[in-house]
Amino acid sequence: MDTQVIKCRDDTGPIFLEDSDPSTADTRSFRLSESSTCAWAKSAESFGTERLRPRIEPWLTALVQSEHLSLVVGSGLTHAVHRLATGESLPGMSAVTFETLNSEIEAEAKRSAELAGRESGNFEDRIRVATELLRGLEIIVSSKSADDPDRKQVSHLEKELSAALQTFAGSILEGERSLVSAPTANREQAFNYLVSFLMSFASRSGTRERLQVFTTNYDRYLEAGADVAGLRLIDRFVGTLAPVFRASRLDVDLHYNPPGIRGEPRYLEGVARFTKLHGSVDWLDCNSAIRRIGLPFGAVDTAPFLSAPGLQGADAMRLMIYPNAAKDRETTSYPYVELFRDFAASICRPNSTVVCYGYSFGDEHINRVIEDMLTIPSVHLVVIAHGDPLNRIMRMYERLGRHAQITLLLGNHLGDLQTLVDNYLPKPAIDRTTFRMAELLKARWGTGPDAGDRNEDPPEEERGPAL
Repeated sequence: MDTQVIKCRDDTGPIFLEDSDPSTADTRSFRLSESSTCAWAKSAESFGTERLRPRIEPWLTALVQSEHLSLVVGSGLTHAVHRLATGESLPGMSAVTFETLNSEIEAEAKRSAELAGRESGNFEDRIRVATELLRGLEIIVSSKSADDPDRKQVSHLEKELSAALQTFAGSILEGERSLVSAPTANREQAFNYLVSFLMSFASRSGTRERLQVFTTNYDRYLEAGADVAGLRLIDRFVGTLAPVFRASRLDVDLHYNPPGIRGEPRYLEGVARFTKLHGSVDWLDCNSAIRRIGLPFGAVDTAPFLSAPGLQGADAMRLMIYPNAAKDRETTSYPYVELFRDFAASICRPNSTVVCYGYSFGDEHINRVIEDMLTIPSVHLVVIAHGDPLNRIMRMYERLGRHAQITLLLGNHLGDLQTLVDNYLPKPAIDRTTFRMAELLKARWGTGPDAGDRNEDPPEEERGPAL
């Protein structure tokens, strides 16, 4: 989308910006659209990052230092990092056609897609419907004889679904492989931006609670970025050789005692909590446990890694990547019930900020928790996205009605990963020097370091005495 949507600080509603000179792609300038008015820009005035940065960056910096901070990441981050590294779009998932009951699967996939706001069913819709259909057929034939023809239908559908899931996993790994095989300079640049993005939120002082990272992605871009950044991720998996998902959350964390300071220990820096709400390409349901297998980042195929000792009988059907985003079924079965319990418990707390990046609000079970969260007056929701092609974000904004608790940054400029990191996100470091400098400047000259925002000069009675 060429239109940029911004709502932050004291804006009473979304402000729509359009390009004032589309020919200057390198240094973009904007002006208010005809339907928008605001106190910080005139209708015929052109402005760029120099006007937007003083409004956005301090606001986000204040929000991410709230008592509780959560980051919800969708596929938009994966697409952005992949394009930075390769200059191309992320490999898509090819269409899947089933020989068994294909017309019924197509009809239900289309119906459920329309309910979710999409025009036609995609790969995930078809996989989801086929999975549900297979379970229903298994129930029907459970009381029939072994040579009943319906059992052959179930067997055929299971084989087709296993092959489709194998293809699905292969497409996820192809996206990872494209990243690691990109030209060195481009790959390093992409990882640098990914690291800066993560650390902008993970750089919290030892007295603040951990950053909680939630993602709907099956790929492992976030884990790769955390490894490069030296950011330690704490999740529900316990173990070294073959980590096992534990229902009892073990709050094992890293603390330290500051020299000369009494009281409770502080958190060690560079640690975040991590939850993959829809599973991962390296999660496997085997032997009544959810295990994380040693699948290399960008591996060609999952099959060789499913034949290891102790994983007998494991195939693509056992991979925990079932895309059930249009239903609430995954929130009522293991391990998803534990993951969504963590999600609800983490964000539905007073003095909490939730930042959504690259998430299109297409999963109703996630949206419902966010909606419940906004009933707490002291929480705030920040939505950053490259676009809103299906108008889901704006529809949800209007429906929720709690506009004072929502910040919007939408568009191919405000939601661009590179632009965000360079201009609008908080500094990816715990920076005490800037705060001390601001206090010193205010005490000496009665002003702050942000002279570019003409509406933010402090009143005379709040200014410190000149030294």
